[in-house]
Amino acid sequence: MSELGWFFTIVLTIIVIIMCAMFGLPKYQVWRSKVKIESAENFGRAEMAKAEQNRKILIEEAKANLESQKLNSQAEVERAKGMAIAIEIEDGKLTDKYIQYLWVRNIDKMDGDKIYIPTEANLPILEAKTRITNTVE
Repeated sequence: MSELGWFFTIVLTIIVIIMCAMFGLPKYQVWRSKVKIESAENFGRAEMAKAEQNRKILIEEAKANLESQKLNSQAEVERAKGMAIAIEIEDGKLTDKYIQYLWVRNIDKMDGDKIYIPTEANLPILEAKTRITNTVE
C-alpha cells in the first residue's frame, strides 16, 4: 500500500469512529439516565420504607409509654386508697409516731446511705455529715 492508501484508511477509520460515537453516545446517555432514574427510585423506595419503619417504631414506643403512664396512675390510686384506709385505721389522725414509721419504712427507697438514729425527741436525724480533717503540725 502506498502512503496515500494508508492516509485514506486512517481517515476512513476516524470517520467511522466519529459516526459510531454520534450514533452510540445519545443511546448511551438515554440508557445511563434510565439507570440513574431507576437507581434514584430504588433509593427513594428504600428511604420511604425506612421512614415508615421509624414511624411505626415511634408509634409503638408512644403506645408503650401511654400504657406505662396508665399503670403508674392506677398504682398511685391504689396507693392513695391504701393510705386512706391506713388513716381510717389510725382513727383519722396522722400521728407523729405514724409519720416516723412511714419515714423509717421508706428509708431504703431514698438515695444514698441512710441510718436511722433515734434522738431524745424521737425524731430521726435526716442528714448527718462527718468531716475528717487532718492537721499537719
